Amino acid sequence: MKFIDPHIHMTSRTTNDYEAMSKAGIVAIIEPAFWLGQPRTEVGSFKDYFSSIVGWEAFRASQFGIKHYCTIGLNSKEANNESLAEEVMKLLPLFALKDNVVAIGEIGYDDQTAAEDKYFRAQIELAKELELPILVHTPHRDKKSGTLRSMDVLEEHGIDPSTVIIDHNNEETVESVLERGYWTAFTIYPNTKMGSERMVAVVEKYGSNKIFIDSSADWGVSDPLSVPKTAQLMLDKGIKSEVVHAVCYQNALEAYAQSGNMKESDWSNGVHFDQSVLYGGNSVLRGQNPKKSTNSDIVDN
Repeated sequence: MKFIDPHIHMTSRTTNDYEAMSKAGIVAIIEPAFWLGQPRTEVGSFKDYFSSIVGWEAFRASQFGIKHYCTIGLNSKEANNESLAEEVMKLLPLFALKDNVVAIGEIGYDDQTAAEDKYFRAQIELAKELELPILVHTPHRDKKSGTLRSMDVLEEHGIDPSTVIIDHNNEETVESVLERGYWTAFTIYPNTKMGSERMVAVVEKYGSNKIFIDSSADWGVSDPLSVPKTAQLMLDKGIKSEVVHAVCYQNALEAYAQSGNMKESDWSNGVHFDQSVLYGGNSVLRGQNPKKSTNSDIVDN
């Protein structure tokens, strides 16, 4: 079975993770722009970060046979630094038009402040202008209220729910999000979000329509193999393989293919790689012998 992880922060991960992900059947990933763990203080740090996820990280993933996409946005936490946020907003269109960008995101609310609301709305309008899907981050605190408010704001701006992915859902938000027609994503992340057993119960109750999962693996305690591991648990619990395929692959593809930049043909015949190739003079290797995909590798993948 092949998998897509549609929300994973690989800038925080190692090449060992890429190797393990490829072996586990992950063929494509999406890396949303996010908070780095401490506040950025200069607009140049955003510029370099965006450059990394549209460039270097896509190259690094390709060297392990994985197709990499990303989303571009000002995250809700850093929207509260308004002087810096204004500068970042000027950068966003420059990067959002890159050919591996599949959405504006992740955007939304953290503490649900006035500044967060201002820049959430501004980025919704940017997504409308660029005709890109939207990835919404639901808050960790007061999640249900923040999720309902996010959907209300999207609807105030006339956004078609079928073009929006609401992420980090749980049992208290899933029904409302599905009822209003949004793609409903769940993060399988230890302790703070959803566990695999809970996710199985959600799928058993609600089915697979507009539901998909991701790992959101980052610099915290997290697992870049959450998607294939949860898929296996679903199969072990008797969930049909076509449902698992939808939740762990097909639905994410359909949601983000609306960007025009994500296509199954990008990886269906495998992602060719040659680890002797450099990116800006740099290699993913440190003294190891470089590997190169062969025709048999491509067919197998």
